Amino acid sequence: MSRPRIVIVGAGFAGYRAARTLSRIARGKADITLLNPTDYFLYLPLLPQVAAGILEPRRVTVSLSGTLPHVRLVLGEADALDLDAHTVHYTGPEGDAGTLSFDRLILAAGSVNKLLPIPGVAEHAHGFRGLPEALYLRDHVTRQVELAAAADDPESCAARCTFVVVGAGYTGTEVAAQGKLFTDAQVRKHPLRARMRPRWLLLDIAERVLPELGEHLSRTADRVLRQRGVEVRMGTSVKEATHSGVLLTDGEFVDTRTLVWCVGVRPDPLAESLGLPLERGRLLVDPYLQVPGRPELFAAGDGAAVPDLERPGQYTPMTAQHAWRHGKTVAHNVAASLGIGERRPYRHRDMGFVVDLGGVKAAANPLGVPLSGVAAGAVTRGYHLAAMPGNRIRVAADWLLDAVLPRQAVQLGLVRSWSVPLDTASPELVRGPGAAAESATAGTTDKPRTDKPARTDQAAKTHQAEDSEKAEMTEKSRAVGEPPSKRTEDTPASAGRPDPVQDPDAARHPEPPGPVARSDLRAAHEPPADAPAVHKPHPGEPAPHSHHPSEGAS
Repeated sequence: MSRPRIVIVGAGFAGYRAARTLSRIARGKADITLLNPTDYFLYLPLLPQVAAGILEPRRVTVSLSGTLPHVRLVLGEADALDLDAHTVHYTGPEGDAGTLSFDRLILAAGSVNKLLPIPGVAEHAHGFRGLPEALYLRDHVTRQVELAAAADDPESCAARCTFVVVGAGYTGTEVAAQGKLFTDAQVRKHPLRARMRPRWLLLDIAERVLPELGEHLSRTADRVLRQRGVEVRMGTSVKEATHSGVLLTDGEFVDTRTLVWCVGVRPDPLAESLGLPLERGRLLVDPYLQVPGRPELFAAGDGAAVPDLERPGQYTPMTAQHAWRHGKTVAHNVAASLGIGERRPYRHRDMGFVVDLGGVKAAANPLGVPLSGVAAGAVTRGYHLAAMPGNRIRVAADWLLDAVLPRQAVQLGLVRSWSVPLDTASPELVRGPGAAAESATAGTTDKPRTDKPARTDQAAKTHQAEDSEKAEMTEKSRAVGEPPSKRTEDTPASAGRPDPVQDPDAARHPEPPGPVARSDLRAAHEPPADAPAVHKPHPGEPAPHSHHPSEGAS
């Protein structure tokens, strides 16, 4: 008798912990497969420290195959789910299509950047949800400081030294706090940069910083930011973004070359194709994280609307804290559905929150005890070390080195602006130049995943016939890229005019092809002779939903 097959879609906080727990309690009794675009789990709360040059990128990643030896890892992105046929259709990193069969499915696809219908934001802003975006921001900020130092025009220098962060939640607050320290360190003790004054603005339509947390944490974060020199503007947001700056809702135009979008997240749109009940884009589940009427389907993390038993009538918020605990609960319940152990409802009591404000400053309320300053900083870093599933010694070593040595402000140029568009279903992956050109030509940075030919419950039954045709087309399009002449201003070669907001010096440097996301081109394009070899682009998302961000929760 064959063993039951468990497939987990996504290796974020919920998916990773579900795989780890299942590999322990169901080892030898079930075949566990983990489908994820990358081969690592990303510890999102420390991502701002990567952008600020404190931690090296690999410090915040944990190898999936290295820490889950009894779990089969399949690299790819889920395209569609066929619940009737018990199959998951996915696209691999090289454009090849595949299918996974399951007896139990855990949907933990997570969330993506939340967009608002503001002119110019999709073209000129960058999000902060994945490692490529953090690496891009680190390079971009360093580049702007260096270009400002070499600028003869004071106005150009000031614009390049101005950085606008939209969204005063966990992520935006930490990005602004860490970013101000990062740019000040590049200017301090440098005689040729004495006239430079890096300027950081933190915007939000809310009345206070960290509106989703208590007033103590909000006041502490606000005080630290203002003392550091960050311009905190509550009740203000972006009305329009252009290549030379942003127009604020209060009528002021801010000259800048940097717009960081940290407004929040929305659930991954994969669940919308199932035709099942949703709560603001999140798949409705019962307290056991099982989808009613579908005994084979479970959901956890940001994409699941889990009833909050501590607050009847509400759902658990989209935070890393809840997603991590969802993963453990859903693993036990999936195992129980296969006769291993007993079911348990999801219950959780908040243990407090921590917000790292850079240096030795932080805001924290562990077990409801309000802390600030050095004490909060120690608690915050201690919590992160305890919560990380790996790399603890390496992270601690980087913190120690940062305390005694100056940071290395060097731009590596590994991630270009067009390879990390704001509107993407996969912020953890880098887009290729052909993908950027295709979406720019279409007038948007990405297309909703649900817009492509549906392979949901009924349509997915034709998927096998489509696979042979798609495989043939993949071979033809694998070395195909959009001609540079067709790229618009947010791509590296826009008729000789690079976009100063996204990449002011793009015209001076060759563009690396880089890895790409999934293959969804329906026809190949004829490239120029010197076009880089790329794969197919990744589709995007539907209209946004308003939720709290996942990163930064304790």
